[in-house]
Amino acid sequence: MAETLQVGIIGTGVMGQDHARNFASGIAGGQLVAVADVNAQAASDLAARTGAEHVFSSGEELIDSGIVDAVIIAAPDRFHAGLTIRAMERGLPVLCEKPLAPTAEEAAEVVRRERELGESLVTVGFMRRFDPGYLALKERLVSGIDGALLMTHSAHRNVDAYPDGASSDTITNSGIHEIDTLPWLAGNPITQVQWTSGKASSLITKRLDPQFYLMTDAEGVLHTVEVQVQAQYGYDVRCELVCETANVELPRVPTLVDQNPVLVSKNLAAASAYPADWRPRFAAAYRAELSAWVQAASAKRIPEGAATATDALRATIVANALVESMNNGGARVDVPAIEEVLG
Repeated sequence: MAETLQVGIIGTGVMGQDHARNFASGIAGGQLVAVADVNAQAASDLAARTGAEHVFSSGEELIDSGIVDAVIIAAPDRFHAGLTIRAMERGLPVLCEKPLAPTAEEAAEVVRRERELGESLVTVGFMRRFDPGYLALKERLVSGIDGALLMTHSAHRNVDAYPDGASSDTITNSGIHEIDTLPWLAGNPITQVQWTSGKASSLITKRLDPQFYLMTDAEGVLHTVEVQVQAQYGYDVRCELVCETANVELPRVPTLVDQNPVLVSKNLAAASAYPADWRPRFAAAYRAELSAWVQAASAKRIPEGAATATDALRATIVANALVESMNNGGARVDVPAIEEVLG
């Protein structure tokens, strides 16, 4: 492997472009050398803007090219598992955007192949594990200063939804962040879930929006999650920990990289600014995740604290249980153990 990690990006959508811009602005130890997309013009344009030398019309071609040391998979969700397996089989470290796969069956195939190959090369892009706010919440929980964790409350609101998504996509593509983050914070797997909703927004017709999830973990901690993909007012992520002696939560509107909004109290009212999407809110987390991945991939390992393929499979199993609950009128669903799914 070269002294500088030679990286290829598959997919030129929002996340592919964001990772490419981060490389263009400088990630120590890594260099973007190739871009792939079925839209050849989009791939060429992104490569030209970010200094990548090579362009491919498919992710498979990039993986098989022999010119990259590692790959970032930012293609649509349905292609994640196949591309990840192909990269692993070529010995290439992978940073796969979430989810690892939309279904537990596909995600399980990745984990099985990883175990067969005997080398852990897959990092999954649950970037909240690198966010300073969530890291502070976890550090406080680990310290035990507030007593036992009893309950958590989270909200995840987007300005608008992807136009082609269904109600299940709210769970597997948006809610999947909380599904990964909350058991990571609490230190216990989710064992039972229940999906519900109230009055549906008239602003979106293809999905039931908002949705509400009840999730119980192995220690009996209850996690509640509201996901609204058509909130319009701004991108808003909240997390509150209810402990025995204190409640601890993320700032309602945290300081944003490059925006630095302030809370203004004036004329009997308070006002602040919300970002339009997740990129400014989690800009620091994305850069920290990418930097950690480059350093780890250079040594053929996974960054400390990052989500593994097994972690991502566990999240998808929970997400699929929530979809099952939704499809069965909000019934409680027991979450199968990961080894039960792997067979």
